[in-house]
Amino acid sequence: MNIALIGSGGREDVLCRKLKDSRQIGKIFCFPGNAGTAKIATNLDINFLNFKLLLKTLRLYNIRLVVVGPEEPLVKGIVDFLKKNKIKVFGPSKFASKLEGSKAFMKLICKKYKIPTANFKICRNKEDFKNSIKKFNSPIVVKADGLAAGKGVVICKTKKKAFEISNQIFKGKFKSSKKVILEEFLDGEEASYFLIVDKHGYINFGTAQDHKKVFEKDLGPNTGGMGAYSPAPIINKELEIKIIKRIVKPTLKALKDRKQFYRGFLYVGLMIKNNDPYLIEYNVRMGDPECQVIIPRLKTDLFKIINYSLKNKLKKIKLSWEKNKCMTIVLCSKGYPGNYKKGKILKIKKLKDEKNLFIIHAGTKKIDGNIISAGGRVLNVVCKGRNFLKIRKKIIQHIKKINWKEGFYRKDIGWRVIKKV
Repeated sequence: MNIALIGSGGREDVLCRKLKDSRQIGKIFCFPGNAGTAKIATNLDINFLNFKLLLKTLRLYNIRLVVVGPEEPLVKGIVDFLKKNKIKVFGPSKFASKLEGSKAFMKLICKKYKIPTANFKICRNKEDFKNSIKKFNSPIVVKADGLAAGKGVVICKTKKKAFEISNQIFKGKFKSSKKVILEEFLDGEEASYFLIVDKHGYINFGTAQDHKKVFEKDLGPNTGGMGAYSPAPIINKELEIKIIKRIVKPTLKALKDRKQFYRGFLYVGLMIKNNDPYLIEYNVRMGDPECQVIIPRLKTDLFKIINYSLKNKLKKIKLSWEKNKCMTIVLCSKGYPGNYKKGKILKIKKLKDEKNLFIIHAGTKKIDGNIISAGGRVLNVVCKGRNFLKIRKKIIQHIKKINWKEGFYRKDIGWRVIKKV
């Protein structure tokens, strides 16, 4: 079977690597892919948000299954469109994708189904915001309602800053929505819990902890993610039971009550406070860079898992995982998450031990035989092992060998878990 993978980041490169191991897959096509996927798949640089053009291309190359990586096409209804046109597709419907596409939608579900989350207020205009902010203490979390590429959440230390950020959102800083969510600041430890879901059930798909802030010691603005590690030690069996009972099951019930269901990867973004989970956000796809530390630990055929989900038989499959831990550090273009330059050449030497230390491409392209930077987050250096401290040292040693002067990275990824060792 020929399959297509939509996206161009590190998440798509690692998914592509895993899928190529399946004997049931013929050719893999990536729309548009990157310099990493180009080694193992056929990259096709088309606008995948043009659904009619996408459908025409899928038929041309006899592609029978589409795996959707990023959130934007999901929120815009790619799954509904492809299913209508008899193409198998792995991902949630347009309605179910509102769990990520609208924070207001997600918060209202929390309120109705008593899902633990931070106190909030949905503000539709400046006057609404002005009246609502009086009920919150500093620091205050200000969120854009719609998609914002990981940059739509700001923790404001003062109400003055909150007004400033909200005004930017009301003026249309993010095209997806002009609504603002005001949220109580929860002080705890963040963690991510992943599932694969079908119409009748779900399976645990691992845990991870991400580092969103651009600078060390978790300072500076939010990014798409500067690094991650898996598994997340904070999520034990007791906490997992609470996550399923208090958060996951009520959410899936909320969809069923609306005669809808969920299929695909489901990322549960959590704040853990006093060993209790609070829902911070849902992502309707694998996280990036969390995917890069979960997939390398998976021993089960990913294509088989996806097929079971498409057939609504997930309850019949049992996953197998490596005991190894995994970490990635993201090498970014200088200036990210603000303005940065593209088109810079990277020189990447072949690694000796590609089983336990490897490079995942993110914002890269291959032009005239050269690997060129094409995004803010450029490479993920990934390593597996028994000890997070040793893993991190190994990654940093390799990043130094790459010696990319146009880039920067955080040297403290995993600081929470490493300081406890």
